Amino acid sequence: MPTRGVVYVHSTPLAVCAHVEWAIARVLDAPVSLHWSAQPIEPGAQRAECSWSGRAGTGAELAASLRQWPMIRFEVTEEPSSGVDGQRFMYVPGRGLFTAAMSANGDIMVGEDRLRALIATARGPEGLSHALDKALGTAWDAELEPYRYAGDGAPVTWLTRVG
Repeated sequence: MPTRGVVYVHSTPLAVCAHVEWAIARVLDAPVSLHWSAQPIEPGAQRAECSWSGRAGTGAELAASLRQWPMIRFEVTEEPSSGVDGQRFMYVPGRGLFTAAMSANGDIMVGEDRLRALIATARGPEGLSHALDKALGTAWDAELEPYRYAGDGAPVTWLTRVG
């Protein structure tokens, strides 16, 4: 069952832009030419975003391909499809890759078993709060939010997976 999603490259050095396009093209098995623009929050960096369509699991493949370039900040989303939860991937240099299930409206979902484990192992309210922040990717969101805001109104490219 096909699905779709978005790749947000929040910041990358100019010299890496072509490599990012090639990484996305390898996963989608189609040529990719993104519209790059300056990332105002990080002088000298570029940003781009593209919507994609493909089979379930394409979002994970895109995130794995992009994380080979540890100097870029990116997010990949994959919408839910028949029998498959959506996914959200966030990458921040020095912090690594965060991944979580995503609902149809874009909220991160934390499953019942994971919540029970967090409650059972938390050491007091502060410990539970910290564990929930970690499960929700709060630190990644906090680092990426200024980059997201700086990209409002940027053009979007549409891509479709061939294979």
